[in-house]
Amino acid sequence: MRTLNFHYLRLFWGVAREGHLTRASAKLHLTPQTVSAQIRKLERDLGVKLFQRSGRRLVLTEMGRSVLRYADEIFLVGRELMEIVEGQPSGRPTRLIVGVADVLPKLVAYRLLKALRGIEEPIRLVCREADPEALLADLATHRLDFVLSDAPVPPRARVRAYSHLLGECGVTFMARADLARKLRKRFPQSLDGAPLLMPGDGAFLHRELEHWFDQRGVRPTVIGEFDDSALLKVFGQEGAGFFAVPAVIANEVARQYRVREIGDADGVVERFYAISLERRVKHPAVTEICRAARAELFS
Repeated sequence: MRTLNFHYLRLFWGVAREGHLTRASAKLHLTPQTVSAQIRKLERDLGVKLFQRSGRRLVLTEMGRSVLRYADEIFLVGRELMEIVEGQPSGRPTRLIVGVADVLPKLVAYRLLKALRGIEEPIRLVCREADPEALLADLATHRLDFVLSDAPVPPRARVRAYSHLLGECGVTFMARADLARKLRKRFPQSLDGAPLLMPGDGAFLHRELEHWFDQRGVRPTVIGEFDDSALLKVFGQEGAGFFAVPAVIANEVARQYRVREIGDADGVVERFYAISLERRVKHPAVTEICRAARAELFS
């Protein structure tokens, strides 16, 4: 297994931030020839080209920009480590990098992450949104502290991660006031042929709703499928169709998007998870999110 030479990486980092070999070499107290030779060794070790010439300047390649982002993280953490070891507070908030599954309702994500306000230690929250598979890959490489999702880790996932149930709730159908009034009559049979806004097929709720409609012999007309739950609600706000939301945020959705409840999808349950590489959550911020979710949001 190849190892990374952090001395070479620091030289690359210095040159990349300066954008000029001679100026960077002067700050590093090394000759330009030495710095250049050791960066070439780093390129050989990594098997990629990090810089290309543009006149007298060195310009990062696309891979060079990716390596620089990692180097920024590595040396920031290194500085914080030394400050902690030496007993000197960094003065900077602790970064918490959260992966949010794109199918997760934004209001649920907000309600879960709002618990961070109760932590005394200052937290700098960084949210990364993507599909669950991509988030699990980033979690495995420690680019995320944990993931919020509407489903546990799949049994066949190549990532060794653990799902921590935060809570569960029912599901409520909603629509703009005029459509909601119409669909409340003879609910749920009224949904047959009604315009429906569905979550994307990657969402656990998508499959649950299809099963619920089948059980009741109801065939809504699917107007659209949306990975982005906020965009789905905007369509609903404009009267394009009815849609389903977790019951715990129904009041907030009604207030924010000016929509009304139609009825509940009896028997449909949405569950929400924090996914981490730890069997037992140890990060104090993640622990507080789990506590608040179970004791307050889903109590």
